[in-house]
Amino acid sequence: MTTITAPPVSTGKAAVGALGLLALSTGALESVVSPTIPLLERELDMSQSEGALLSIVLLITGALITPLAGKFGDRYGGKKVLIRLMAVVSVGGTVSALAPNLPVLLLGQVLQGAMIGALPLSFIVVRKHLPAGESKVAIGVVSGLFVGGSMVGMLSAGPVAEQLSRHWMFALPTIAVAGSTLLVNRLMPGDPPGRTDGAGIDWPGLLLLSGMLTTLMLVLALAPEVASQPLALLALVALLAVLVIGWVRVERRAAAPMIDLRMLARPAIWKACVLTFVICLGSTMAVYLVPQLLDERGDGYGFGASATEIGFFLLPGALAATLAGPLGGIGDRRFGSRAVVTTGVVLMTVGLLAVAALHTEVWHIVVGKVLIALANGLCVTAMMTSTATAVDQNDTGIATSLILVSRVLGSAVGGQLGGALLTAGTPSGSEVAAESAYVTGFVLAGVVVSLALFVTRTMTKGVKA
Repeated sequence: MTTITAPPVSTGKAAVGALGLLALSTGALESVVSPTIPLLERELDMSQSEGALLSIVLLITGALITPLAGKFGDRYGGKKVLIRLMAVVSVGGTVSALAPNLPVLLLGQVLQGAMIGALPLSFIVVRKHLPAGESKVAIGVVSGLFVGGSMVGMLSAGPVAEQLSRHWMFALPTIAVAGSTLLVNRLMPGDPPGRTDGAGIDWPGLLLLSGMLTTLMLVLALAPEVASQPLALLALVALLAVLVIGWVRVERRAAAPMIDLRMLARPAIWKACVLTFVICLGSTMAVYLVPQLLDERGDGYGFGASATEIGFFLLPGALAATLAGPLGGIGDRRFGSRAVVTTGVVLMTVGLLAVAALHTEVWHIVVGKVLIALANGLCVTAMMTSTATAVDQNDTGIATSLILVSRVLGSAVGGQLGGALLTAGTPSGSEVAAESAYVTGFVLAGVVVSLALFVTRTMTKGVKA
């Protein structure tokens, strides 16, 4: 065990602002691939399966890196690990920007996946330098800017790639990541390392989790083709079950597990993970379906909008997502996490069902997307802030990593499910998905999100781990 003798150095608004800029930049870099998959498929002569692989790589590597980053940050100091992680991300963004073909772009995405580990490291630093009340607001600001950055990246990627090139859609946020990392390094005081137990990295757990995530993504991608490839899908499902069982056994026996299942067994933690997964599943289905509906050219539905017009229509939602972070932190401090999450769940359910029922005018889509984005930011921020400030300080990285892994899984499942519904709803020989496919997607997402109310009602006003 490491004994900390010196009191932590306090930090100011400039340092928190630098962390916020870093969150905004990494959020933008994280999200540029998803809306430009068709463009990348054309320019790099990729098949649809290769396009799916490209969209999966960053999610998988992010989910693997996040718990490791949190654990190393708890052990060795959040700032030290954060700066090194961002150096890897900057290299990855540069590789992606210069990539002449798919293999090189995949390498860049693997390196960029490290960016998802930045949030728990930021929370470690904030908790060590700010009082509890101020740290909740600061964590809310950082979380909100990350969500806002994701929206900015998604909205700007298409226009930048069309007006400049696909290279610049990676280069611009990478430059911002590098610059904000230098600011954090200069303005943020170093935080002392936490406890060290001498245990090594849980490589078996890491490999099994990697296999689980890859197999899960393949199952979701193959689901629409179950009629033509039932045996392959059944084999993947069986493999996924074996990997899950093996991973749970390995993690229970590991001296220093990659993901501490004992912490996951705490009611406050598993409830936060379930809520985060459900909320992100619903919001990501909307993130995927809304631009598709705006672009659609169906008979009596869709608007045939260009990439620039779609970005303009989604801008209010991006602003709502950015504001939701600090609002969630303030609301959590004043009213408790249960009130904030319940409000968010209701708002998202209303937004999803409203778009399912009314989508004949652009403003219907805009208002619904604002509600969904605001709700997503409120819920995820409340879960993050309450969890980060409820556990022991040395467990901050591990606990928030569980929330972030849940976010990644929920987002991946939501996106793949939305894609599967549209694929299944597109008649053979047509490029236009049926209106019923969109309605089904929004209704399904709304129903799933509403089920979260059964979990929120069992929460205490303030989360206690």
